[in-house]
Amino acid sequence: MTIKDTFAAQRIYLFLGALFITSLVVSNLIFQKFFYWYPFNVEFFGYSLFEISVGVLPYPITFLITDLVSEIYGKKRANQIVIAGIFSSLFSLLIIYVADSVPAITNSPVNDALFSKVFGNSVIAVFASMTAYLLAQFIDIQIFHFWKRLTKGKHLWLRNNFSTWFSQFIDTFSVLFLLSSFNILEWSSFPGLLVSGFLFKVLVAALDTPFLYLGVYLIRKRFNLKVNEELSLL
Repeated sequence: MTIKDTFAAQRIYLFLGALFITSLVVSNLIFQKFFYWYPFNVEFFGYSLFEISVGVLPYPITFLITDLVSEIYGKKRANQIVIAGIFSSLFSLLIIYVADSVPAITNSPVNDALFSKVFGNSVIAVFASMTAYLLAQFIDIQIFHFWKRLTKGKHLWLRNNFSTWFSQFIDTFSVLFLLSSFNILEWSSFPGLLVSGFLFKVLVAALDTPFLYLGVYLIRKRFNLKVNEELSLL
């Protein structure tokens, strides 16, 4: 590649990394609000089927980005983004801890009690999320490249969905199990949240496949890449 192409490839990688980290950190901060992602409340064996945390909304974006980075930049660069996400989550915890430690003034719009209520569980939530996320993301990347080698770079939809479905189930189960273990969530809500969260992520994974194809197509066209050819940032 020319120097101009290398700089362009680095800018795209940086932009994707920024989207990934933002989605990850924000999902950890907003997780305590729950809603129905289907207009009607449907029960499954006594559990609400479509009740999920708003923290789930930006989370599938992280798997879309790691799949895109894996496809274009390779396994090593995808793992680097995952590690950067862990560092960002830890740093966000430090910021929250400091902010929570500083006493609010009398006429502060958000007092200490309200701030602690909203962000007080963030430490446990980020720990649970990071543990689940680390396991799920590395599994996602491993499965993605397994299918990529097996199909010799073809059938992008296959490795995108298979890797995401399995890793998202691991992620959903792990984070809910840890949050319930720390009494952030009630055990009685575990089965319903597991089923509803996994169904939502499977649906999003299917819907984001065209966007993955579009992203891969545009980047390949920009850098004249062949199928199964990866960009080097060196």
